[in-house]
Amino acid sequence: MTADLEAQLRAVSLRVTRPRLAVLAALRDHPHVDTDAVIALVRADLPAVSHQAVYDVLRALTDAGLVRRIQPAGAIAHYESRVGDNHHHVVCRSCGTIADVDCAVGPAPCLTASNDHGFVIDEAEVVYWGVCPSCLTPNTASSEEGST
Repeated sequence: MTADLEAQLRAVSLRVTRPRLAVLAALRDHPHVDTDAVIALVRADLPAVSHQAVYDVLRALTDAGLVRRIQPAGAIAHYESRVGDNHHHVVCRSCGTIADVDCAVGPAPCLTASNDHGFVIDEAEVVYWGVCPSCLTPNTASSEEGST
């Protein structure tokens, strides 16, 4: 697996460093985590890595297109290594859990703007909001059914 991560870094002309490998591995194994979680995951392998080093790595990986930064309204930034495809996210209003949702329509931008104002649109970002199964209680389910 490390060879694959090294190849990803080299493919975008980034030096292979232990912090970069550790961040990529953390995001591969734990999608949709915030910066604090990335720092904790990286420090499990590299205890001496600084907060700033992780922030710098996340920025470099995001700028290079190896990592995607997502920030649903009202939430802190989260990161994932699933890039280069056309997917969206669903966010739990209760606990903040984020999950991937594949686009049901097809290739990017999968939605057509009613007026593009002359822009060449190459992406549409959709965030679905709801309550995840872990937070859903019998009371929540019956009150939601009554409101539809």
